[in-house]
Amino acid sequence: MLNKNFNKTKQATALLVAFLLFIVPISSFAETQIKAPKNKYSTQDDIKLGQQASSEVEREMPILNDSVSQQYIQNLGQRIAASIPPQHQQAGFRYSFKIVNVRDVNAFALPGGPMYVNRGLIEIARNEGELVGVMAHEISHVALRHGTAQITKAQSGKAILAQLGGIIGGAILGGEAGAQIGGALAGAYLLKFSREYETQADILGSQIMARAGYDPQDLSNMFRTLEQQGGSRGPEWLSSHPNPKNRYERINQEIALVQVSANPIRDTQQFQRVKERLRSMSRAPSSDELSNQNQNTGNTGSNAGYGRVSYPSSRYKSYRSGDFFSMNYPENWRISENNSVTFAPDGAFGNRGITHGVMIEITRTQGRNLRQASDEYISSLLQGNSYLRQQSNYTGGYIDNREALAMVLAGRSDVTGQTEIVSVYTTMLRNGELFSLIAVIPQTDSSRYNTTFQTMIRSIRLND
Repeated sequence: MLNKNFNKTKQATALLVAFLLFIVPISSFAETQIKAPKNKYSTQDDIKLGQQASSEVEREMPILNDSVSQQYIQNLGQRIAASIPPQHQQAGFRYSFKIVNVRDVNAFALPGGPMYVNRGLIEIARNEGELVGVMAHEISHVALRHGTAQITKAQSGKAILAQLGGIIGGAILGGEAGAQIGGALAGAYLLKFSREYETQADILGSQIMARAGYDPQDLSNMFRTLEQQGGSRGPEWLSSHPNPKNRYERINQEIALVQVSANPIRDTQQFQRVKERLRSMSRAPSSDELSNQNQNTGNTGSNAGYGRVSYPSSRYKSYRSGDFFSMNYPENWRISENNSVTFAPDGAFGNRGITHGVMIEITRTQGRNLRQASDEYISSLLQGNSYLRQQSNYTGGYIDNREALAMVLAGRSDVTGQTEIVSVYTTMLRNGELFSLIAVIPQTDSSRYNTTFQTMIRSIRLND
């Protein structure tokens, strides 16, 4: 009797479960539930930042003048935006989508909704699903408000918003177009986004793709497509991001939890027509070529007072300091070695320091840990450069897989007459000394240098 009742109970339970699975969509309880990070700013702040950055992007970058291609990317983007889960829809956000006529493989989205897709990304995507995967990842950063969430971590006080020229959030691909646009906190963003934010964007991007009728596997496939490209045009994952293998695995885990159509959209005639249309046009310039064009027409980086300063090359050389550390630097920069090692372009050197470039120092402090040592180092830096003021709190990250801190200083330079952004990155060496990297740039030139600084930081290898 006991066994018989037990079997009846099991049967009833099984029927109940089957009934619930029938009436309740699996996605309603099986998907990974994502909680947007803490954010002290309003959605209106996101919108304001996005509008400011969008204006600057469209002044500096060539928007493709082709109505057919632009209409396609706008329609595709709106389909993706409409598939954002209701709990992550933000009131007031207005998603827009434009193609940048640059062959660098990239896409980026701004707070509040504007998104830009490089022509090079469309041309390299093997199908529409891969393109949608990148766009869904980027739109996830916007929907989860990762840009202002990162500011919440890095900065106290709302007044800093007025200083921001804009923030390009969550670019997962390489190229200068993925650099941050201006702003007093641009330097702090060189260590963004965190593993948590990137993983959230991968997960939500997968959910959005499934809701829009696509297979999230194409997001994973796109990472592989880009990884195979290699070279300077391959993906530029920061040291604080998950590595590609982990991203494939996490996306595949989410695929098992979401409802993917039995016949997902992978490719469309519209995508192939637009791809062929783009390929039939004149070759798109690279970011480097655009920089050279700007220089030839007189639109160069700030005249530092020391001399003409060229924009950094996207081609890099390797520097090695004995067996101690190594890093990459732009091939059109030169090196000065004294008590510190300085990497800067011609025209940026002078008897009062550098106006553009990077300095590496190793110092002995009294601090017993990274925070104390960094406090001591930055205090001495502020004392020796009285025009500088602290602009952010510490932001955490990694240098060569070691815990690192970043802080932004700023002030009006007597040399250039402009606001100068000084981003300080620190990590501890095994002997207790402090390794520091100082990135210096006039605020007006920051959009041209931030990717360079990012690449240099990511290339550092410490051999102590």
